[in-house]
Amino acid sequence: MTDTTKRRFSMPREIRIILSAGCLVFVFEYLVIPQFASARHSLPLLAHLNPFLVILAVALEMSAIYAYVELTRAVLYPYGPSRFNILRVNLAGLAIGHVVPGGAAPSGALAYRIFSELDVPRETSAFGLAAQGAGSAVVLNIIFWIALVISIPLNGINPGYGFAALAGVFLLLAFFGTIFLITRGQRRADAWLRAAARHVPALNPDKISQLLVRVADRITLLVNSRRTLWTAFTFAGLNWILDAACLWVFVWSFGTVISPIDLLVAYGLANVLAAIPVTPAGLGVVEGVLIPTLVGFGVPHSQAILAVLAYRLVNFWLPIPVGGVAYASLQFRRAPLKNVTTMNENAASPDA
Repeated sequence: MTDTTKRRFSMPREIRIILSAGCLVFVFEYLVIPQFASARHSLPLLAHLNPFLVILAVALEMSAIYAYVELTRAVLYPYGPSRFNILRVNLAGLAIGHVVPGGAAPSGALAYRIFSELDVPRETSAFGLAAQGAGSAVVLNIIFWIALVISIPLNGINPGYGFAALAGVFLLLAFFGTIFLITRGQRRADAWLRAAARHVPALNPDKISQLLVRVADRITLLVNSRRTLWTAFTFAGLNWILDAACLWVFVWSFGTVISPIDLLVAYGLANVLAAIPVTPAGLGVVEGVLIPTLVGFGVPHSQAILAVLAYRLVNFWLPIPVGGVAYASLQFRRAPLKNVTTMNENAASPDA
């Protein structure tokens, strides 16, 4: 891509920084800080906190992270690295995604680079990470819809759920429509992509066509391997359910046992809306949706605030330093590999 094309299609870096900083300031000023201010009046509840339930909640969150590791192994089949390496990559991606706005794009780019260095084929890594993110979102919407259908006869219809449910419909249509187009309508998709690529100076239609073939092969491999496909969907579901269970236990630890269906409705609503890439990992959005929704389901306001903040401490804030350590360990691992590669290249050189 030429410099002129880059200038035409990219936003200046300074503008991106200003917009990101403005969004973060808005979220902290109007969504995060008021919650901490309200939480000060609820601090006496900490004296009645059950430490065993807190340990259980943390264990559930760790289990959710492990389920995501198994999901990653499934979508990278049969080229997945060791579980330990995948865990470190996922933790590093969580850390990046929790401090940089933009949805899953920054963490996905980091995971793609590291998996390529771990000898995962690039097309496998690119498709696997895309399928992991989109498939996980699809599973979240399915869980949310099921909970919503069960909740409506019990609690009535809430117009506020309509937007999230509608967004889920479009997501599912886009996800399954794309898979159908690539696998069943490959010729038509190839023709469309070639036509579009001819109008973009930086794209080569032949390379786009080759990429489409490789992606279609990966989708076909995953679909035909039903065991791998069900494994991926199972661990995607476990990741969400265990994370929601962490929140449920935190609510319980502050004195209220909420219906699991009500909890899943609140949890699904918050996470579907948090998918809009305005703040890092839905910071402020999750808290701003979860607290009033839980209160609407009968959780006392003071308990809802402390439970959500405790959950977000484990779910959002703790993965940042842990992920930083994981990323540092990956960088430390790369240094010896670079030295070995350089020595091998020097040894193979005719001048050596």
